[in-house]
Amino acid sequence: MEKTFALDAAADRADRTRFEVLGAISFSHFLNDLIQSLVIAIYPLLKGEFNLSFAQIGLITFTYQICASVLQPLVGLYTDRHPKPHSLSVGMALTLLGVTTLAFAPNYATVLVAAALIGAGSSIFHPESSRIARLASGGRHGLAQSIFQVGGNAGSATGPLLVALIVIPHGQSSLAWFALAALLAIAVLWNVGSWYRRQHLGPGPAKPRAAARSDLSSRTVVRSLGILLMLIFSKYVYLVSISNYYIFYLMTRFRLPVRTAQLYLFVFLAALAAGTILGGPLGDRIGRKRVIWFSILGVAPLTLAMPYVDLTWTLILSFLIGFILSSAFSAIVVYAQELVPGKVGAVSGLFFGFAFGVAGISAAVLGVVADRHGVEFVYRICAFMPLMGAITVFLPDIELAPAAGR
Repeated sequence: MEKTFALDAAADRADRTRFEVLGAISFSHFLNDLIQSLVIAIYPLLKGEFNLSFAQIGLITFTYQICASVLQPLVGLYTDRHPKPHSLSVGMALTLLGVTTLAFAPNYATVLVAAALIGAGSSIFHPESSRIARLASGGRHGLAQSIFQVGGNAGSATGPLLVALIVIPHGQSSLAWFALAALLAIAVLWNVGSWYRRQHLGPGPAKPRAAARSDLSSRTVVRSLGILLMLIFSKYVYLVSISNYYIFYLMTRFRLPVRTAQLYLFVFLAALAAGTILGGPLGDRIGRKRVIWFSILGVAPLTLAMPYVDLTWTLILSFLIGFILSSAFSAIVVYAQELVPGKVGAVSGLFFGFAFGVAGISAAVLGVVADRHGVEFVYRICAFMPLMGAITVFLPDIELAPAAGR
């Protein structure tokens, strides 16, 4: 009787949504992506300090994103087979080294080294933390992924604001203060890793049940993953055009000063954070395919209009675009995890890595385009990317029953 009771209690713990763990991993994501966003947010400062072209600015993003993207699927595949609970703290230690190097970088080459270190830290953080979010979900996978993601988007939004308030007035070396954020994240992630080891790698509590999905052929799964990656491509090409070059676009077209343009970027990134928290639970309720469809294709009329409106409407449209478009990623990741059950780390690493890779390559290519044709031209051509959302129609209907009904 005691053994039966213990097993029932273990199952209850596995099925219960662990909001304290999700909160910790989301907070760590906030700190991680806050530090990452500093790299992009200080581009105007670096451009003036080292006399950089747009192509050189794009290369910084390319270096960071490629280091993050290439390793992520490999990290995820490895940790699916050999879980490493405290690898999250190791990844954040690389980020700590990167932000410290960036604070005191004397030349452009050192900036690239710092970007590579921050990217490598991200490659470890994202797939393993996404796995922990799913383990702590209690079956509410979309909600868990959104809680995890909203921390990252909130950090990305806060970074430019802190740069405007701290780094722009006090210079590049003031970035060293953000090493404290990395140290705090290391401590939080060490505790999360300890929970992971106790609950899911040791004896006793049962592991959460994976959602079985065996009714799809391998060809359908591969085709569906390809469609999802194409949707990620369209989403992140457009997002990079905003996150990398929005400040320069506002300064060029509307003659805004740097600090004011930073605040406009903050509004867009805050909209990304707000929209992220909606996408996951909405996908749990109405179906992830519907969320993906509306989030990407539905935003196309707004992106097509934005290059031709005044400053006020640019602010309004950028907020709406960020809010709607950001709801897609959580739905896409969870949809992919359900396509390939039992490979959470590999799937998460693939999609986070691909997103980072697309962002890096796009930043470099768009930088060259901006040098040759102007930053306003970049916005006119990238406005068409969300039209690719139409291919969502080819995704199979694989929606699981809502968690509350299980």
